[in-house]
Amino acid sequence: MTAMSEARTIVEIVPDYSDPPMKGATTILQGALVVMESGLAVPGKTATGLTVIGLARQTVKNAGADGAATVPCKRGTARFFNLGADAVVAGDIGKDCYIVDDQTVAKTNGTNTRSVAGKVIAVDGAGVFVRVGY
Repeated sequence: MTAMSEARTIVEIVPDYSDPPMKGATTILQGALVVMESGLAVPGKTATGLTVIGLARQTVKNAGADGAATVPCKRGTARFFNLGADAVVAGDIGKDCYIVDDQTVAKTNGTNTRSVAGKVIAVDGAGVFVRVGY
């Protein structure tokens, strides 16, 4: 690609929003943690190699083939349930926490069975605030 020789129109997207293609025969519920697995969006789950995209902005059911639907997602900080058996605590603020499912996080990677959910921002009696999708 050569350097510009004339002005061009700027094409941009809102950086906190995306619409990734979904895995076929999958439902992602509004508010669920959305991850990418093999290039397709699925609900958060215990597995390695997942990349967090953000939170589902609406419920989407892809009854079709892989990529036949997209799910609108938002990056940001939200409260998740805290896995009691491997609980995130206040001392973990600023550290990574790990995906258990589409609404639950844990302190550790579960002996290398869980992917990173995001950064712990705060912990309260109702759960863990996690910055996701960055």
